[in-house]
Amino acid sequence: MAGPLQTSAIGTGPVRPEGADKVRGRARYAYEHPQVDPLFLFPLQATIARGRALNLDTSAAEAMDGVVHVLTPADAPPLADTTDGELAILRDDRIGFRGQYLGAVLADTPEQARHAADLVDITYDADPHDAAFRADHPAARLPEDPDSAEYRLGDADTALAGADVVIDAVYTTPLEHNNPMEPHTTVARWDDDELTLWLSTQGAHPARDMIAPILGLGPEQIRIISPHVGGGFGSKGMPHADLMLTALAARAVPGRPVKYAVSRQQMFALTGYRAPTSQHVRLGADRQGRLSALGFDAVSMSSRTKEFPELAIKPVRIMYAAEHRRLTQKVVPLDTPVPSWMRAPGEAAGMVGLEIAMDELATATGVDPIEVRIRNEPEQHPDTGLPFNRRRLVDCLRAGADRFGWAERDPAPRSHRENGWLIGTGVASATYPAMRQPGSVARIRRTDHGYRVDIGAADIGTGSWTVLAQVAADALGIPYEQVDLRIGDTDLPNATVAGGSTGLASWGAAILRAAEEFRAEHGTDPAPGAEARAEAGANPAEEEVAMHSFGAHFARVRINEWTGEIRLDRMLGVFSAGRIVNPRTARSQFIGGMTMGVGMALHEKGELDPRTGHVVNHDLAEYHVPANADIPEIEVSWLDEEDPLAGPLGARGIGEIGIVGAAASVVNAAHHATGVRVRDLPAFGDAFLRS
Repeated sequence: MAGPLQTSAIGTGPVRPEGADKVRGRARYAYEHPQVDPLFLFPLQATIARGRALNLDTSAAEAMDGVVHVLTPADAPPLADTTDGELAILRDDRIGFRGQYLGAVLADTPEQARHAADLVDITYDADPHDAAFRADHPAARLPEDPDSAEYRLGDADTALAGADVVIDAVYTTPLEHNNPMEPHTTVARWDDDELTLWLSTQGAHPARDMIAPILGLGPEQIRIISPHVGGGFGSKGMPHADLMLTALAARAVPGRPVKYAVSRQQMFALTGYRAPTSQHVRLGADRQGRLSALGFDAVSMSSRTKEFPELAIKPVRIMYAAEHRRLTQKVVPLDTPVPSWMRAPGEAAGMVGLEIAMDELATATGVDPIEVRIRNEPEQHPDTGLPFNRRRLVDCLRAGADRFGWAERDPAPRSHRENGWLIGTGVASATYPAMRQPGSVARIRRTDHGYRVDIGAADIGTGSWTVLAQVAADALGIPYEQVDLRIGDTDLPNATVAGGSTGLASWGAAILRAAEEFRAEHGTDPAPGAEARAEAGANPAEEEVAMHSFGAHFARVRINEWTGEIRLDRMLGVFSAGRIVNPRTARSQFIGGMTMGVGMALHEKGELDPRTGHVVNHDLAEYHVPANADIPEIEVSWLDEEDPLAGPLGARGIGEIGIVGAAASVVNAAHHATGVRVRDLPAFGDAFLRS
């Protein structure tokens, strides 16, 4: 039998094994893998939001030096499955949103391809379109999966009517865009009926399994290689149309690989985004701030091309006790690009409305914002009745309050000034589900110099190269340096996607099981060549308990009395996320999430012009993300704990909980500073000049 899990590497912070190669430019990302005689792709995109492309005149482009082919719907290779509206491209002349792919130019250089694309003359027959999102849109409806859209308990309307204190307000979050440093990139090469893709993806195996039936191939006919990924934030968690365009283009020019890096501007229409939401929140409470009723009606924008609801009601289901509850989620399908995953989809948006409303409840009742949250702690999951695995939100709030100096806070708004700046502090809760995806497989082999560990996992900058080697080292009882980890390739054993904060739990469980099998079969002194593999299933505890992590965000801001300029002074996050496998990479993940929360609160807003369906600020000059000057030193801490129900590691995912609630803490701090309540994100300076 296998012995107990060792703990010499887990809990330490070794330097990333691939770090030096990344710093020196030797770690190859998708676009950088060398190819023999490649072609470069530049797309043809629709400039109307709805209608038809009647004619694509490609003659001028085809006559240009260096142009090898112009791909259009007229000669695009057929697709075997066209049910996915986003991926079934170049099927006909219909246009569903501005920016949709209409074809592609393939040329010997990127410059030639881009120039030739400008020479293609496209004739349109435009239809009336609708790209204006609003909560009362007549097309608003339940999502295609209604099971995730509505929860009722008791009679919320009657309870709200009889409550001593009622908060009734609408909160909105804007269009937000994933902007990883590495754009979405694909290199495609066909060898007869076999396709090799060098791809920037959060999951090589899931991407392969999704596109294979569309291309009419078996999964074994596709190989995806993706050892290094320059960020994703969810946008690379599932294939988008750029992958399909590159694969089809390469199939149309046998013998030459095709390279395509989606430009920064193109990413705003083609690689997913967080859809805007409107959240009508109603809280009914007694004068001590204890909730009796909770109403939360959310509406999010989607696309007629393919539905993706931003399920803002997800975190509201589990956060606070209320005897009477009504939670609903609707979508508005429009003639807009397809939304998709963005860090903590649903949770990040939904906690904006809920946590600002809780701050409003604290103000209305005169109860401290931390205390009002503590008074509404549920004993079990409010909707399902399941016990929590380990709910330590109160511990996070109290630990954060001590570290932040909350007791010294004057609760009155506009009570602290320094040299023309109003200073305020705010708090918000955080939560994210703790999940494990079944199906990951790990293989371990004894080599002459150590142990090789194979699993098709992804490292999108999160530290998978490091932490998975730590897990393997302790499971095998060997030094960390003896682990030769291989990831990011469908030739390796299957691995689930790096999404939903499930990576470590899912892949780590597979490595632990493989190590148990290895030691059971080969003992502690195996000969070179000894091998074992194992698959990790689902976590049975997820059916018996409500598996969640929790945290608390604290923020201090300063706002100029005369200009409205808002600056973040300080931010602290305290989290309960089970065992922390690597403090170095964990701290980086928490800081990254909190930084994105600051962007959500103060900076990020996609401006979609409803007249054209076009996101007009589609670059990093006009779409603002936080820069170094916007972010002070962010403080992160976590509770010292293990969660045995989360699996043998005792760890829960941390990639997303850092952003959840972070924006609300900043906006709540702005209210404390100024007395102005901002309910529409982001909070720009002009909002504070209305006081």
